[in-house]
Amino acid sequence: MEKQVILNAKHLELTLKRLSHELIESHNDFSNTVLVGLQPRGIHVVTRLKEILEEILGKKITCGNLDITFYRDDFRRRERPLIPSITNIDFSIENKKVVLIDDVLYTGRTIRSGLDALLTFGRPSKVELLVIIDRRFSRDLPIQADYTGKAIDTLISERVSVEWQETEGEDKVVLFTKESNE
Repeated sequence: MEKQVILNAKHLELTLKRLSHELIESHNDFSNTVLVGLQPRGIHVVTRLKEILEEILGKKITCGNLDITFYRDDFRRRERPLIPSITNIDFSIENKKVVLIDDVLYTGRTIRSGLDALLTFGRPSKVELLVIIDRRFSRDLPIQADYTGKAIDTLISERVSVEWQETEGEDKVVLFTKESNE
């Protein structure tokens, strides 16, 4: 597989800072807003955004992690059983504004699962979506992001990976394409 870097570490840092400022424009001091990252990859985005927002605002931001394993529409269709991650939402989302966060928006199915899982914790007043990468023109469901780091057009055969210093050793966004045998 060929790989192409879409965002390097510096561009990813700038993108996260821009998204943080967009969130501040919409949510002011975050007194009625919480951030919820979808397991497994959205939690890295939430961690970084939380650090940036807390530095800018000088106050704690309420954040959580949401596992969607048992809400997926392909849960029982897999050959191997899925292993759930940890959900860590130790606050009420009732009547709060929730920003649901993931790394890549592709078909919309993960986000749909996240919305279903989120409602087990209460009824938010509003839910918004933030993603680092929006793979446009690939939706199975009518879902779109309110905050997007970068929108890209990809083929179905391609894969996008947001990689983090903590897990892959370097911050970057990579597009993987299959090599043609021609």
